[in-house]
Amino acid sequence: MLVVRPAGPADLDHLLELAILSGPGFTSLPEDPDQLSERLDVSRDSFQGALAPQERWYTLMLEESDTGDVDGVGSVKAAVGLKRPFFSLRLSNHTQSSPSVGVRLEHQTLALVNECTGWTEVGSLFLKADRRKGGAGRLLSQSRYMLIGAEPELFAETVLAELRGVFTPDGACPFWDHVAHKFFPMEFDDADRMTGSTDKQFILDLAPRHPIYVELLPEPARAVIAKVHPQGVPAMALLESEGFRPNGLVDIFDAGPTVTCQRDNIRTVRDARPLTVRIEAEVEAELPALISTAGVADFRAVRQKAVIDGDTALIGRDAAEALKVKAGDVVRVKS
Repeated sequence: MLVVRPAGPADLDHLLELAILSGPGFTSLPEDPDQLSERLDVSRDSFQGALAPQERWYTLMLEESDTGDVDGVGSVKAAVGLKRPFFSLRLSNHTQSSPSVGVRLEHQTLALVNECTGWTEVGSLFLKADRRKGGAGRLLSQSRYMLIGAEPELFAETVLAELRGVFTPDGACPFWDHVAHKFFPMEFDDADRMTGSTDKQFILDLAPRHPIYVELLPEPARAVIAKVHPQGVPAMALLESEGFRPNGLVDIFDAGPTVTCQRDNIRTVRDARPLTVRIEAEVEAELPALISTAGVADFRAVRQKAVIDGDTALIGRDAAEALKVKAGDVVRVKS
């Protein structure tokens, strides 16, 4: 059975493997054991409530309960931009006209902004290639919203997600090569690493101080602005199904889009119901339901059959064991 559970220090090897498999441009999964180890310490302390709510960064692992194999990762960062800026490029539309010559022009510009301070971020969604079918991605993605819905007061009213921009099959990034690299004369991987490990002052020092007119950029760069990496298309579809929409911000290095949704309007947050557990040997239901524990500290989630009877959820013994709940406990269910 696939179970989504909290990540902790013991998951370093699993997380490093996933980081290596994720490839370039996945800023939240650096191939750096020290950074990943620190992140797992933060995850443990977040679930244990040892950090202030806005400092918490919850990392979730997708595990096959029978084998112990870890096949995916996702995360929820309670608040971004508080200790370090959260920089983006804003894609803006401008109209210019000259009635005297009968000309009207539409322009787009890119400008450095820091607009997302204090927002919650869902991210780091990555699965091994052989797990990208059969609903595993949806389970892992929705588990992040079940976590938010378990104790919504711990999270911001606005939730964002950044999607990786376009890279070519040989690993090149058109927006980086034609635009960002002109301002950051270093390797993409170095800039990516510094974004996650420094105070980002280098971005403020080197980023363009004036808007960039998109029309002046080479076609390969223009073509990928606000476009999603091919591997990120399923993730984008999952976000859209939850109510997320582009907000006009793109990543400063690869031009991948940012999407947002109000916390209480996220479909899974809105639709999941708290129900009391009743355990049955077998549960007859046409379709499986998304089931999670009702609190953050002991969070776990599965997709298994459940029958809703009033304020009660009938679940099977295997599901109860995977969730580590007993009869009379409260779970949250989205059918």
